[in-house]
Amino acid sequence: MAGLILVQALTGLASAASLFLIAAGLSIIFGVTRIVNFAHGSFYMLGAYVAWSLIDRAGGGMFGFWGSVLLAAVVVGLVGVAVEMLLLRRIYRAPELFQLLATFGVVLMIQDATLAIWGPEDLLGPRAPGLRGAVDLFGHRLPQYDLALVAISPLVLGALWLLFRRTRWGVLVRAATEDRDMVAALGVNQAWLFTSVFFLGAFLAGLGGAIQLPKGGADLYLDINTIAAAFVVVVVGGMGSIAGAFLAAILIGELQAFAILVVPQSTLVIMFLAMAAVLVLRPRGLLGRTETGPDAARPVEPLLGAPGRVQQAAWAGALVLLLALPLFAADFTLVLAIDVMVAALFAASLHFIMGPGGMVSFGHAAYFGLGAYGAALLVRHAGAPMELALIGAPLAAAAGALVFGWFCVRLSGVYLAMLTLAFAQIAWSVVLQWTGFTGGDDGILGVWPAEWASGRAAYYYLVLAASALAVAAMRRAIFAPFGYALRAGRDSRLRAEAIGIDTRRFEWLAFTLAGAMAGLAGGLYAFSKGSVFPDLLSISRSVNALVMVLLGGVQTLSGPVLGGVAFTWLQDAIARLDYWRFILGAVIVGLVLAFPQGIGGIWRQFGRRFRGDGEEG
Repeated sequence: MAGLILVQALTGLASAASLFLIAAGLSIIFGVTRIVNFAHGSFYMLGAYVAWSLIDRAGGGMFGFWGSVLLAAVVVGLVGVAVEMLLLRRIYRAPELFQLLATFGVVLMIQDATLAIWGPEDLLGPRAPGLRGAVDLFGHRLPQYDLALVAISPLVLGALWLLFRRTRWGVLVRAATEDRDMVAALGVNQAWLFTSVFFLGAFLAGLGGAIQLPKGGADLYLDINTIAAAFVVVVVGGMGSIAGAFLAAILIGELQAFAILVVPQSTLVIMFLAMAAVLVLRPRGLLGRTETGPDAARPVEPLLGAPGRVQQAAWAGALVLLLALPLFAADFTLVLAIDVMVAALFAASLHFIMGPGGMVSFGHAAYFGLGAYGAALLVRHAGAPMELALIGAPLAAAAGALVFGWFCVRLSGVYLAMLTLAFAQIAWSVVLQWTGFTGGDDGILGVWPAEWASGRAAYYYLVLAASALAVAAMRRAIFAPFGYALRAGRDSRLRAEAIGIDTRRFEWLAFTLAGAMAGLAGGLYAFSKGSVFPDLLSISRSVNALVMVLLGGVQTLSGPVLGGVAFTWLQDAIARLDYWRFILGAVIVGLVLAFPQGIGGIWRQFGRRFRGDGEEG
């Protein structure tokens, strides 16, 4: 037993090595630039692919292997420099969430570029020369390469400590982490400082991808699968803390290693359970620091006004067109229109907490999925009619949001966003593994509309009515006293509480209402497709919702609707093309560069040109 425990502990430390490298790079980039870099997982993936090619050309040997690993990290670092100089440098003054949207576009572009260069097949990683065997520990075998990985993490940590504590560059980086404006006032070239930091962060991510090659190989899903784990490690350790990332990587690595022995079913979400527990007990992570002056640091959002005459006329015209669409459109067009309306409602529900509430969610798909499964389970296990199931969908999602939101609203910023992701992954794991009740991977089939709504046009009108009423209700809530109190807490929590507003209670209620509306979208989606599957609660669906809101514009009420329509239509229009992800990513990056306020921002500027129109639209 002692031998097994020792081997598992060392295995956990080996897994922590690559986790620490990518998390350290992500933490360094965030600490200086304040960019939540979704593309960091893509750098990790590129490190694995580039190392595979270089090792293949080097032809083996100790020097060829380790030299290729380091060279791959340098190549990825240079890719990071290119991304920073060509894209991010142009949008440093844009809202932080739009920088996140830009990096998501980079993810799509790198994924298809990798597909074009290396193909769709998974690549088997070569073994490290001199480390191809295993050692015997009390009757249990441990790969020699795992022992090498155990030694790498502390070596890298020590090198980073020396770099940041014993060099002028390191002092400047630490100073920029504390106060970027003061560093700029001292005459430091911030542009090149940011570029060098991005190189180091991308270098570490590429190194992490390269050193894991003998253990896991290279595949096109490394980016998405890894970035979630990297965010977990960074948040558990404390944003911007390298030592915290080191401790968190060890904690996550050991939990995953021993969870396989104790509770194998928990391996899918053990790191998210750990993150949720840490954030509930220590909201800033293990070694994170509480930021001072939050109200002073947070920019006040522009006032939201009611749409003006021109905008009202445009929305009325769009409604008339939607009402007339079934009279001349083919069935396929109606199917796409239903998907667009569901996506618009889903995005509007997320915007309800992001815009007026200032709460970013990385796990909003949890409530979309809970609504879909709530409706499907009522149909399967209770024989409920569609009408009752559609009532149950938002109630099921609201119940989940009520529980999760109680914990989430106690945090803010990235910590709140990551806690929402943790709860979403926990919900996804339950749906996936509770096979007897939810169907597991097989999902639930046969979720069809009632007879009166079985026709395509009839169900289209049902979705149109439900989506329009739900969006109108959220808009009404924003301009009610509830909405004003919510926005007061967003702009200045201290001042709002000083005049007697219970900001957390309003945020909790908003979180629950947003979850209910997302659940309604999920229920409508379930009956439109006739089935539900666990991917409805996946990270990728949450990211899609976030992209729709950001693409439309956070600072407008029309933005999420326009963003949902644009993203869904664009995705459908190019999905049949080769390398469609690259095209979609390029479009997203182009829109961010050209219109940093989103599509809704363009709409708002259009409305301002006409006297008497409101500020929002």
